Amino acid sequence: MKKTINVDNTYAGMRIDRFLRKHFETIPQSLIEKNLRSGKIKLNKKKIKSSTKLQFNDLIELHNIQIKKEIITNKVKFKPSDTIIKENEDFIIENNDDFIVINKQAGISVQGGTKSKKNLIDIFSNSDIFTDDKPYSVHRLDKDTSGVFLIAKNRQTAQLLTTLFRLRKVYKTYLAICHGEITIKDKGLIKNNLIRFDETKKIVENAETYYEILDKNNNSTFVQLKPITGRKHQLRKQLFDLGHSIIGDKKYNSYKIQKNNKNLMLHSYEIKFKMNEKKYTFRATPPEYFRNMLKAKRLNF
Repeated sequence: MKKTINVDNTYAGMRIDRFLRKHFETIPQSLIEKNLRSGKIKLNKKKIKSSTKLQFNDLIELHNIQIKKEIITNKVKFKPSDTIIKENEDFIIENNDDFIVINKQAGISVQGGTKSKKNLIDIFSNSDIFTDDKPYSVHRLDKDTSGVFLIAKNRQTAQLLTTLFRLRKVYKTYLAICHGEITIKDKGLIKNNLIRFDETKKIVENAETYYEILDKNNNSTFVQLKPITGRKHQLRKQLFDLGHSIIGDKKYNSYKIQKNNKNLMLHSYEIKFKMNEKKYTFRATPPEYFRNMLKAKRLNF
């Protein structure tokens, strides 16, 4: 029996062995290696090594492999109510033949997973906006981050947008409210190495972000961020490394968590790109809790 899996953009750049370990329960590396060597696991109909990195829209074939757990993207299906669908449709900024742009709300994932079932892809799969289309995720935005988010309506647009993101031809601007007064120059480049782990393997990646301090006092800083590279949790990690973690960040935070604040003060404010000779610019108004925090911290927007 053959099972096929189309690789979503979320997993582009991930090693195939890590993908399989992530999505199957208790599958040992030795079994992955054995099935890759024997050709029972193929990528785009070709035998490959465990270190091969996946690309958007790759096709993984599994031939006669008995694994207890189904792929998460098939197993976890969120059934949105009409109310939830309508609520998210109300946050649409742009709706054309190729894509929609939404002001994503904090607390909702882009795709379903083990820890989060409620997600935008399942919601819009059930929306009348996608009656004749299928929603495609073309970039990432953390669950707790609000703001501008693109969803492609067809495979061709998804591939084109994914390429633009990969070539760094999509320009994103974020707004963040940080703990403490950032005392470096008011604008410049944050350039450092970020460390992450793939299982036990340590990986060091360079990260670059343009920043501009919009307002500050001895208690807090309001900063604009324009990432050049696209590392996981890049902005959150870089500000944490500066000693000024984002207010509400429960993972990268050296400050005492404020019990009355449950929101991450990171907002995807603007996105700009050129596609098919047309220039696009979209902005998303920061949520009310973000604006209230600015007022509470006596910071001006």
